[in-house]
Amino acid sequence: MAILKAFKGLRPPQAIAKDLASRPYDVLNSEEAREEARGNKYSLLHIIKPEIDLPAAIDVHAQAVYEKAVENLNKFRENGWLVQDEEDHLYIYAQTMNGKTQYGIVGCAAVEDYMHGIIKKHELTRPDKEEDRMKHVRINSANMEPVFFSYPAVAEIDEIIGEYVKNNEPEYDFVADDEIGHQFWVIGEKDINDRIIALFDKIPFTYVADGHHRTAAAALVGNERKNNNPGHTGDEEYNFFLAVHFPDDQLTIIDYNRVVKDLNGLSEEEFLARLSEVFKVEDKGTEIYKPGKLHEFSLYMSGKWYALQALPGTYDDNDPIGVLDVTILSQHVLDDILGIKDLRRDKRIDFVGGIRGLGELRKRVDSEEMKLAFALYPVSMKQLIDIADSGNIMPPKTTWFEPKLRSGLAVHLLD
Repeated sequence: MAILKAFKGLRPPQAIAKDLASRPYDVLNSEEAREEARGNKYSLLHIIKPEIDLPAAIDVHAQAVYEKAVENLNKFRENGWLVQDEEDHLYIYAQTMNGKTQYGIVGCAAVEDYMHGIIKKHELTRPDKEEDRMKHVRINSANMEPVFFSYPAVAEIDEIIGEYVKNNEPEYDFVADDEIGHQFWVIGEKDINDRIIALFDKIPFTYVADGHHRTAAAALVGNERKNNNPGHTGDEEYNFFLAVHFPDDQLTIIDYNRVVKDLNGLSEEEFLARLSEVFKVEDKGTEIYKPGKLHEFSLYMSGKWYALQALPGTYDDNDPIGVLDVTILSQHVLDDILGIKDLRRDKRIDFVGGIRGLGELRKRVDSEEMKLAFALYPVSMKQLIDIADSGNIMPPKTTWFEPKLRSGLAVHLLD
């Protein structure tokens, strides 16, 4: 059963919370982070992407970068920009996008749950990315950013959270520059904290929605500390890591689309003919066409949009991986027709989160940077959970969650 633990959050004062909270480290490159933090001394980017305070040419994995993170974290604490709560709490974090609000419980997940498969994942992780975040966690002795988890919705937890937010003012309440609203409550009542924790103890599994590398890094560092501590008891703070847990029925996965540089030596006519062997192909003209159901795709090429409906026999509804649209596209188009066999390393393909809209696909093709683009129908939470429960792994770049968590509203210290 899933472990949820209250903790003493390291948090910003109300007056600077909006300025301090930042987008996650992995949605910004160094140049974007440098620009986003420009003129804002409070931004958490100074800690989670500390290369922005060093010469632009520096290797982002240089030891000096990690040391700068520690220097900046110490500075934030000394200046009172991050202050630790005196008591253990759970917290509520609400995000509002396009009129829809999702409510997450901020608390600590258990390293042992990750190691023993109670926390389930649906993506592979890359060792180099794991090691980068492990170094960051080790040197700061902190989980600076939460990971994004989901759990099967529990009616009583929903009721507790609903009553709490109705009857209490949030500690933080702001709309970020991307127009996403963020609210944050500190649950001060021990009996409410204890009840939520007890209800979590009845949940068999939780699921990594977003942040697989951060999850792995946090768990592996905790496990290292356990193995290196002869007096280990299991109660140490390093046995836990920071997560925001959302009920599965409140989350939205949006499309994660593909753009490709060339037709693998085919003419456009030959390419469309090959597509017609596995899809019903329909010319939709010059107006953007968005897929409206499972197994439907849209293709943009040479100023035109096409609807592609997968033909029977190209997918397996009884296979949690074989039924996925990313599997259909990867096997029958990217691999068989376009010769793209390694989605993680092939430079001929790139991936575009649906939050950018299909206009971004058209822009990438019209600029002649790319030859064609594919838009996919989003994966459902049920599909994600089915795959995680079956022990399978989704193909690369399958899910895109929005809104993203803001980092810095609560930090978890490992000491």
